[in-house]
Amino acid sequence: MKILVTGGAGFIGSAVVRLAVSRGHEVVNLDALTYAANPANVAPVADSPLYRFEHADIRDRAALDRIFAEHAPDAVMHLAAESHVDRSIDGPAAFMETNVTGTFHLLEAARSYWLAKGRPDTFRFHHVSTDEVFGSLGETGLFTEETAYDPRSPYSASKAASDHLVRAWGETYGLPVVLSNCSNNYGPYHFPEKLIPVVILNALHGQPIPVYGAGRNVRDWLYVEDHADALLTVLQDGALGRSYNIGGNNERANIDLVRDLCAILDRLRPDAAPHGDLITFVADRPGHDLRYAIDASRIRDELGWQPSVTLQEGLERTVRWYLENEDWWRPLLSRDGVGTRLGIGS
Repeated sequence: MKILVTGGAGFIGSAVVRLAVSRGHEVVNLDALTYAANPANVAPVADSPLYRFEHADIRDRAALDRIFAEHAPDAVMHLAAESHVDRSIDGPAAFMETNVTGTFHLLEAARSYWLAKGRPDTFRFHHVSTDEVFGSLGETGLFTEETAYDPRSPYSASKAASDHLVRAWGETYGLPVVLSNCSNNYGPYHFPEKLIPVVILNALHGQPIPVYGAGRNVRDWLYVEDHADALLTVLQDGALGRSYNIGGNNERANIDLVRDLCAILDRLRPDAAPHGDLITFVADRPGHDLRYAIDASRIRDELGWQPSVTLQEGLERTVRWYLENEDWWRPLLSRDGVGTRLGIGS
């Protein structure tokens, strides 16, 4: 299969690219190389004859038409997105432009290509989204595929809009679409503005480890390589028009997660004082959702997929990767916004 992956130089997209190539798929990686993208993320497969890179923006319809015509993909995996909630609070326009307008142009380019090919039944457009579109849970309950949308941040609102666009193109035009909504990802190659890499890198530098509010916000953590495996499963075996929730079955309050990471670092890279002493509680961000938790029974029961990496195993792997790959993360520390507090609001 030849797959066009948008956002393939990003965190989740690059995991998909690496896994797809390792399984013998041809991959065309379309990425605008914005601040969170990194060509080093796909270095392990960059020299493969199965891999191609296209430097383009999904808002550029002419570039999209050229790429579809030149590469003739069998499927699209749409992961290109602005994805950091804090940045969406400070600058929502970029999220509307990329996540909404960009998805529209990609859908139209894919539809034009699909029609020109004679509407092949084998074509797939897989839209990759987030559980944040469902809003916030209380202390109990799980998000299912039928949960009503209730986005609370500019980021989640933009992703909810893109989900609706994809469903509309499937219903109105018959475009063969599948969708997935995932819980929080973590693992190697995670851009150092998200919680887990921030904890690891601040601890290594002896800097305060910021925790929003009281740290009681709960997330379901999914190891990124498990997610990539699930995404390829949905692409290949998912029912048309169907959506699949993908979770790690690993709920953890932020403060407990941070303490777990500090304990791993105490063991692997001990310092004079416990790394947990660096934990600093800071003002919460506006509209901070209390809890996300995924019911992933549909993908398990219909497609036979379930996560293989436990949270403790995944955190250990992640910490070791950052300890062993300073040459990857060190240059990223100077990128815009890294290491500064974002999303304070007004």
